[in-house]
Amino acid sequence: MKPDLRQAWDQQVLIGDGAMGTFLYQMGFPVGISYEELNLTSPEVIKDVHRRYVEAGAQIIETNTFSANFDKLSKYGLESKVEDINRAGVRIAREVAGSAGYVVGAIGSIRGGKRTNVSTAELKKYFEQQIQALLQEGVDGILLETFYDVEELYLALSIVRKLSPLPVICQFAVEDVARTLDGYTMPEAFRMMQQQGADVIGFNCRTGPNGIMSAMKTLGGHLSVPMSVYPNAGVADYVDGEYQYGAKPDYFGQMAVKFADLGARIIGGCCGTTPAHIAAISSALQGYEPQPITYGPIDIVPAPIEIHEHLAPDGDGEGKGGSPNLVDLVKERHTVIVELDPPRDLDIAKFMKGAQVLKDAGADALTLADNSLAVTRMSNMALGHLVQAETGLRPLVHIACRDRNLIGTQSHLMGFDALGIDHVLAVTGDPARFGDLPGSSSVYDLTSFEIIRMIKQLNEGIAFSGKPLKQKANFVVGAAFNPHGKHLDKAVLRLERKIAAGADYIMTQPVYDPELIRALKEATSHLDIPIFLGIMPLASGRNAEYLHNEVPGIQLSDDVRRRMSGLEGEEGRAMGVAIAKELLDVAMEHFNGIYLMTPFMLYDMSAQLISHVWEKSGRRQPPLFHR
Repeated sequence: MKPDLRQAWDQQVLIGDGAMGTFLYQMGFPVGISYEELNLTSPEVIKDVHRRYVEAGAQIIETNTFSANFDKLSKYGLESKVEDINRAGVRIAREVAGSAGYVVGAIGSIRGGKRTNVSTAELKKYFEQQIQALLQEGVDGILLETFYDVEELYLALSIVRKLSPLPVICQFAVEDVARTLDGYTMPEAFRMMQQQGADVIGFNCRTGPNGIMSAMKTLGGHLSVPMSVYPNAGVADYVDGEYQYGAKPDYFGQMAVKFADLGARIIGGCCGTTPAHIAAISSALQGYEPQPITYGPIDIVPAPIEIHEHLAPDGDGEGKGGSPNLVDLVKERHTVIVELDPPRDLDIAKFMKGAQVLKDAGADALTLADNSLAVTRMSNMALGHLVQAETGLRPLVHIACRDRNLIGTQSHLMGFDALGIDHVLAVTGDPARFGDLPGSSSVYDLTSFEIIRMIKQLNEGIAFSGKPLKQKANFVVGAAFNPHGKHLDKAVLRLERKIAAGADYIMTQPVYDPELIRALKEATSHLDIPIFLGIMPLASGRNAEYLHNEVPGIQLSDDVRRRMSGLEGEEGRAMGVAIAKELLDVAMEHFNGIYLMTPFMLYDMSAQLISHVWEKSGRRQPPLFHR
């Protein structure tokens, strides 16, 4: 009779199996199908893969259920098959493992490093459904693998522990710096998993043997539980239309001994590994006698990270050139941000002239949208840098979640930091299908809440991946607010969530109703961050109707539409400025922050409104600027 799984890894180093998904891909099964569905449609294929790993020396077989949860299966219309697919996966693995092998139910991360793309309530529901199906079919243990953050893994582990006393293996997907996406060091993460009842804690995926070795070493040899390691076969390369992995089986054999010396008691493979890799591990560990490990409380003090603060040129810490940031400025006086749209062509002459006019009128910052309304425009990074260098006016750039994945978003922000552009506005971004390139993809790796949190993480000197960045960024992060919904109180609750995520200031959609300005002040009076109230002068009657009827987030009052009706050209612009001045008079009574939006590059209209703000506030001369 085989020993209990816990006894087995205390006595020896157990050999795990290798990849399922990438191995099926190498066998000719295309990306874009549910590999877990093969448990029902092609069980002989899954059985054959398991058999090859057992013949290679694997003692622990993972069920083919990594993504067999409601959320992942629903993408293939298989959400009603969760129980069937999981139970079939256990039966297939059990048949191949036989009486000598161990079967662990494989459960992967649902969020996949995207933080809150699935709510906590949904996570609980989906994990519990899958875990119960695996337990009912009789696994020897549960393997929670490829988790990027502590929160989700902790939740999944707590559900297993509520349902079963079976052994549980928990594996993080980290890079060589060994920090989770939510910022925990591995000693901290290990301690939390141990306290929640994990039997084995380790690493898999995301990196090859060398990266996992580096992650193991960050623990400093102080282990609280046995460890498991399932590295990728190096970094994937895309060659001639196929994914290929470079790490060879003999290299895996050499690294297996080093893993065992560091305390690993389960060693297998993840993406790109094959039965040949597992055979090399099994051969290298043949006759290996592990040294007894004395488990004690793990050192939970995070490894020191060398952080260097940005210093202003004059050393005052206020920002480039010594000027206070907008959040500090708006606490002292009325402060004006003006939006000027980047051009849709390659001619920047008019844009740069407009920026200079707005600077001369006394704008405190020029804000540049990020392909607003999903219409392709020139990079706001390039224009922001030019504005800053040539006019001295502070750029405030929008960052949309629509256009860039996590890699591109962090890279983009790092570029802003290098250029000294430190004021940003996080926005979701209008869907690409409604813009000028409807065939383009909308990425949305992050929500507006998540991007705010991630930007503030850069301010701590920590990359999205958890890596240290050697110095801290210094971003002042804004959030957008639409006050035009039917229920202002609910909109404010959403706004409070953005503030909780780390927003430093708020910029609203344009408001055309004095009563709404007053209501907005009352509804937000409890908030402790500044609000820049949006005002956009109307250029014509047609412009007014278009904004009211076709542009999301903008509503005009009946009075404004009546006054603009039928007006065009200079007459329309004059009325638009007059209405905007009336709105500014009300806004300035309640808000120090003013956000002017320039229509159709008619920057002279915005310049008139800037002058009105300074006259109204008693500052008839434009303020002096350092930027």
